[in-house]
Amino acid sequence: MAGTTLPTPLYGLYREQIGFSELMVTVVFAVYALGVIATLLVAGDFSDVLGRRPVLLFALGLSVLSAVCFLYEGGLPLLFAGRLLSGFAAGLFSGAATAAVLELAAQEQRGRAGFAATAANMGGLGCGPLLSGFLAQYAPWPLRLPFLVHIALLVVAIAVTGALPETVARRTPRPPLRPQGMVVPEQTREAFAPAGLAAFAGFSLLGLFTAVSPSFVAQTLGDRNLAVTGVIVFSVFCSSTAGQLLMPRVGVRRALPAGCLVLTLGIALVASSLLVESLPVLVVGAVVGGLGQGLGFRAALTSVSAVAPDEHRGATISAFFVVAYVGISLPVVGVGALTLALGLRGAGLVFAGCVMLLSAGVAVFLLRRPPRTRD
Repeated sequence: MAGTTLPTPLYGLYREQIGFSELMVTVVFAVYALGVIATLLVAGDFSDVLGRRPVLLFALGLSVLSAVCFLYEGGLPLLFAGRLLSGFAAGLFSGAATAAVLELAAQEQRGRAGFAATAANMGGLGCGPLLSGFLAQYAPWPLRLPFLVHIALLVVAIAVTGALPETVARRTPRPPLRPQGMVVPEQTREAFAPAGLAAFAGFSLLGLFTAVSPSFVAQTLGDRNLAVTGVIVFSVFCSSTAGQLLMPRVGVRRALPAGCLVLTLGIALVASSLLVESLPVLVVGAVVGGLGQGLGFRAALTSVSAVAPDEHRGATISAFFVVAYVGISLPVVGVGALTLALGLRGAGLVFAGCVMLLSAGVAVFLLRRPPRTRD
């Protein structure tokens, strides 16, 4: 997952090298999200049929190809190709890896396994910008070395994944593979709707920081150190992991609305940082917003996976991530489009206002109609 956010601090360098607008930055980012969504819709249940390990190994291979595209990048076509391949890989990981981790754990360890899965997801997303930011700022070959390191890490991941036991029993005859669309079993829908809304709101914040925060930091706040950008994005995902760790103490029913309320506060702080041009306020907003996102995200994923039937767990989790990745992509493209008319600060403020309204509305909805879960 680190590879999917590895380019985040590098977008400014690509803009200088190739020459494109802020809108194009968000489009490049959205291509990744579209790849994730397409894969989840077409192949979200393939690991339920083929097994977890083959799908994970194929996804790791796609990640290697994505890194190669960035290594030989010479313009927008290979940037788009690299981001699309990265999206395909992340789409396969999202459902298959989460389901595999849950299934490898003993029944009494499922709660800890769920945290391990979501923490690996968010931790990887945070480590990508941290790694590339420091390498690009303080090491040679700023647009090459991060991806060489990523390929080396992927080789290790392939070896480890190849040694994992398979958790999906072989079925004879094997059911056909066909595009699934959105698979949400009827018994899952009551928990899925509020969980999806919470995920959409939280991932909107992640999209803002992973797509356009480098431009905010450099152009609006005046700090062009790529390592600083990497640390800011890392702080969002690190805080998200902390929020996930808190979720069992709060409980799913309370964590979903509480996460949305904390997220609303974090977005308000991000907006304030743009108004007063304060980097410390932006960092505090990133930490608070990430905490709320993590709290709500783990509660949402736990509620959905707990009520999903075993034979459709991978597909149901994939559908959940479809909603989340719509949230991470559409709003930031809107920010990019708004920059053409309002500038970066104005677009950021409009974005913040919309997400604040959304997350607060979701919190009110969840307080009035809390989901029924097994916990």
